[in-house]
Amino acid sequence: MNVPVPPKPERFRIKTLNAISGAGLSRLPDERYEVGGGVAEPHALLLRSAKLHGTPIPDSVLAVARAGAGTNNIPVAEYTERGVPVFNTPGANANAVKELVLAGLFIASRNLIPAARFAHTLTGDAAEMAKAVEAGKKQFVGFELPGRTLGVIGLGAIGVQVANAALGLGLRVIGYDPAISVESAWHLSAEVERAESIEDVFKRADILTVHVPLLDSTRGLVSTQRVGLMKETAVILNFARAEIVDEAAVVAALDEETLGGYVCDFPSPAVHKHPRCISLPHLGASTKEAERNCAIMAADSLRGYLEDGQIHNSVNLPEAVMARAEGTHRLVIVNRNVPNMVGQVSTLVAGHGQNIANLLNKSRGDLAVTLVDVEGDPAPGVLDELVAIDGVLSARCV
Repeated sequence: MNVPVPPKPERFRIKTLNAISGAGLSRLPDERYEVGGGVAEPHALLLRSAKLHGTPIPDSVLAVARAGAGTNNIPVAEYTERGVPVFNTPGANANAVKELVLAGLFIASRNLIPAARFAHTLTGDAAEMAKAVEAGKKQFVGFELPGRTLGVIGLGAIGVQVANAALGLGLRVIGYDPAISVESAWHLSAEVERAESIEDVFKRADILTVHVPLLDSTRGLVSTQRVGLMKETAVILNFARAEIVDEAAVVAALDEETLGGYVCDFPSPAVHKHPRCISLPHLGASTKEAERNCAIMAADSLRGYLEDGQIHNSVNLPEAVMARAEGTHRLVIVNRNVPNMVGQVSTLVAGHGQNIANLLNKSRGDLAVTLVDVEGDPAPGVLDELVAIDGVLSARCV
């Protein structure tokens, strides 16, 4: 799908679809950017939880950034077909989520929420309360963490931090992530045991925590069959996405007393009043620090792309970062990963008598990004000719 070539703007327009931390917005200088919820014909969209499914994509949009890790509220495939990068902020909220998961460990092991609810119901004078406390506390007997096994499924930024922190609490940790990145592997403690299979984690875990994105392949990952492998006393923690857990399977196991408990960040009619479930109101990234970090990372990604064509932290396009050559203009091309694309681009530019000072081509699956620094001003009409190449999704000059 070829789209019209947008003119190079004097000032970029970014439409915000949610409240964004001022720490991030301050990264977009007034002289280069117009930013706000009422911006017309935006060059970029900046959002958190706003749902874009079913929303028409203005021809003016060049990029989308979400101040958060998940992008299931964005129709990524539609933007990809337009050659529009979608950015997220992996790791920016990792510490916030890690801390909440650790809280979930203590909530589960010491029955803290039911105990607090019980204490809240106490009446009478000090002596009467003390008597009720002594009579009632035995129903909240918990267990200590050292020596227990924590299973961690998904060893990205959050999973690695959770695994490492759990070791410090005296837990044995077993992890599973067949697609672990080199960066995550560098940060993961050598004391974390590698599971041979995902089923191995379910069988061995006293406490299981999931840290994977919501994809077709991870929807219902915690299934009836896998829950059936778990110890009757085991507890599941879900601070990733609600749909990763088959809620009906978990509730059935709790009702049958073949599972110990469920702590999640996603209330629903099935779990929020269940006596063996604790649900929190989606607090994972709800810290001032996480909101600030996410906003900064999202704004920086947008600025890097709009001003220099750099692609970093995109969920749909390859990483493409190249230093700008002095005295050049940059052609930013998003194309399908097909043979001879670089050759066609180079031939076209050379046909206009322009010298290529630097070139970068990066691919990711079926897509590729080509950055071309040309000496002097780009020839008139070169962008229209680039867009006309079969397989080119978008092209612009920065």
